[in-house]
Amino acid sequence: MEDQKSAREKRKDEHLKYFLLSKPSGYNGFSDVVLQNNSLPDADFDEISTECVFLNKYIDSPLMINAMTGGTEYSGDINRKLARLAVKFNIPIAVGSQTVAFDNPKAADTFKRVREIHRDGIVIANLGANRDIEDVYKAIDMIDADAVQLHINIVQEMCMAEGDRNFRGVLENIKKIAALAEVPVIVKETGFGISFETAGKLQAAGVKYIDIGGKGGTDFVSIESLRNSERECPFLENWGIPTALSLFQCRKASSDMFIICSGGISKAEEVVKALCMDGDMAALGGTILRILLEQGYDAAEKYMAALLYEIRVLMLLLGAKDITDLKNVSYLLKGELGELVLSLKKLYKF
Repeated sequence: MEDQKSAREKRKDEHLKYFLLSKPSGYNGFSDVVLQNNSLPDADFDEISTECVFLNKYIDSPLMINAMTGGTEYSGDINRKLARLAVKFNIPIAVGSQTVAFDNPKAADTFKRVREIHRDGIVIANLGANRDIEDVYKAIDMIDADAVQLHINIVQEMCMAEGDRNFRGVLENIKKIAALAEVPVIVKETGFGISFETAGKLQAAGVKYIDIGGKGGTDFVSIESLRNSERECPFLENWGIPTALSLFQCRKASSDMFIICSGGISKAEEVVKALCMDGDMAALGGTILRILLEQGYDAAEKYMAALLYEIRVLMLLLGAKDITDLKNVSYLLKGELGELVLSLKKLYKF
């Protein structure tokens, strides 16, 4: 058990190391979403509001800091700084996978500090979708979580020499956890997108929240190839559903599931486009982590403040006074995304 635990902790820090050497996985689709200027917005900028309710708590913006890290002293310090950002801007934060903390009290502390800092805010637990319900209870209790993410990372596992190879029964396990967990369950992809069919299966399994984790953000194929040159996966470098395309599919699959849009989100324009496409929330991961690691906390705080200001400016330019108005703004599609959406409409007849 000690060897396994040490290997897991080592992997946590390796992921951070090789993350900095990697680049985003490319096209996320939002460059092909076109918003039109509203020259008569009939609005006062000072009254533009991004406030909304998530998990029965008021937050200042439909934006969250997504699951990234925790489990070692180095990653725990990162969690502390991310939690400070979440408090500063009153937004939700999800921790990284907590499995490492089940056998190591010190590792558990690196997750608990997020709740200690973000005492009254939204904190979300995180585990693999194959973990049993008892582990889910432990993860929730560890940080007094408002919800739990169940992450699906099959592509990453297949690129890891030590990764899982058996994925039988995952949907049934998700269904069981969704029925028994005392907090909402969010099913999260980790960079390769959720399809129309998968979203439909998740809804049928009782899942009410999904995080689409589309292609265009953190490139786990590249990261795992850097970790282990003996198992490079160049044939998967273009694999995945671009974030905007995944969002379109998931909303077509369900009109009432809560959709968190993540996957290469880095600009105010992308956040606004995701909401116009009927996403409920956007999530930042690699973008804020890279700024934090390379430039420090102050730069990360400055970036977040600018991002949230720019979102409000764009809302004014679209004539949207609040998030509900923004979700009713029309958009156009062009280029690769437009062609893919047309193909989807023909395929599924919607």
